[in-house]
Amino acid sequence: MNATHLPATGATYRVPGLVLTDHWFDLPLDHAQPAGPTISVYGREVVAPQKQNDALPWLLFLQGGPGFGAPRPLSASGWLKRAMQEFRIFLLDQRGTGRSTPVNRQTLAALGSARQQADYLKHFRADSIVQDAEWIRRRLVGANEPWSVLGQSYGGFCTVHYLSAAPEGVREVFITGGLPPLMATADEVYRATYRRVLEQNGLYYRRYPRDVEVVRRVVDALTAREVLLPSGDLLTPRRLQQLGLAFGASDGREQVHYLFEQAFVQGRHGPELGYPFLHAVEAMQSFNTNPIFAILHESIYCQQKASNWAAHRIRNEYPAFDSAQAGPVYFTGEMIYPWMFDEYGELQPLQEAADLLASDASWPRLYDGERLAQNQVPGAAAVYYDDMYVERSFSEETARAIPNLRMWITNEYEHNALRADGEVVLERLIQMVRGER
Repeated sequence: MNATHLPATGATYRVPGLVLTDHWFDLPLDHAQPAGPTISVYGREVVAPQKQNDALPWLLFLQGGPGFGAPRPLSASGWLKRAMQEFRIFLLDQRGTGRSTPVNRQTLAALGSARQQADYLKHFRADSIVQDAEWIRRRLVGANEPWSVLGQSYGGFCTVHYLSAAPEGVREVFITGGLPPLMATADEVYRATYRRVLEQNGLYYRRYPRDVEVVRRVVDALTAREVLLPSGDLLTPRRLQQLGLAFGASDGREQVHYLFEQAFVQGRHGPELGYPFLHAVEAMQSFNTNPIFAILHESIYCQQKASNWAAHRIRNEYPAFDSAQAGPVYFTGEMIYPWMFDEYGELQPLQEAADLLASDASWPRLYDGERLAQNQVPGAAAVYYDDMYVERSFSEETARAIPNLRMWITNEYEHNALRADGEVVLERLIQMVRGER
């Protein structure tokens, strides 16, 4: 798939408090074959109006995911407000996301067979994302000018790979909820995160005890007859349970509770699930619109080993998630299952490619332990004590293995702290890196 050749720099435009400039880059799909097919990678430059012409250091922001574009700035607030005091920010739409050459059922269909699709998708992990970042840095910032990196969640995984693969390109790192396990297998990761999800379910039902009955009524309704979502997808109990993905954020339990408050309406033949409820359920599930999240999620834990649908297999060790058993219905978390490629309409054409990737044992190693043990790049990482997505014990092991990386372990925040209180969070990490606290 060859990208359309676009200018490296596009329009500059302004919103109150922000100056924004578009940048596109034609990059190799496979950096090991620079003369091969290319893709377009997009990034947005952000700078304070009063500093537009200043020679500022650059800060690369790596978004969580995998499979989500960088945030679209609306105002000079949150972590951007703090960052703009001293940085020119580069919001990277990681390959396959946002305005970069997209990955979805339509674009993948143009590649041909499932084998060709799987081979293409293997170039969309953290290793390729970091190679893109290095290519862009050398041309945008300067071959001998490193930039600072802020990695949120999966963006933190990418940042640690950056330290492992190209530390010469990095001046300092700030990581929020994204210290990856360096050695743990996908099986070990999901055993740990299922336990965290069970804890979050307990918190949810203790806060909203009446939801035990409401959620059970919804599951019974889905079991009694087929219920279609606005897209035409079938809403099953196990798909409903995936709403628990929200529990890892500080406001996630409230989002789910308020959703179930208005689950039922009085229809022609009695109570039935209302359209607003069904629409909201679909809006909370991003797998159809961001398929990389489903297709490549388990691969972020794969290093020379296949995942073989780890979350699906390990779920059998936790019978509490069986919605047919008596008692509360427990929601699942950040787990991907093979049945999703039957039940999500946009994922259905990608089922065979997803199976090929799940059985692939040739994933390259992401982290060079020896190189990380010699790290000289200063950094600080916020580690959330009860993080539902990134197991704290693994994050602590990783921090201990990387010199010059300081940890801030807190239960004041949850995984979405950068979104919820970004100015404070980034300020603390900057102070830690600079030796001010």
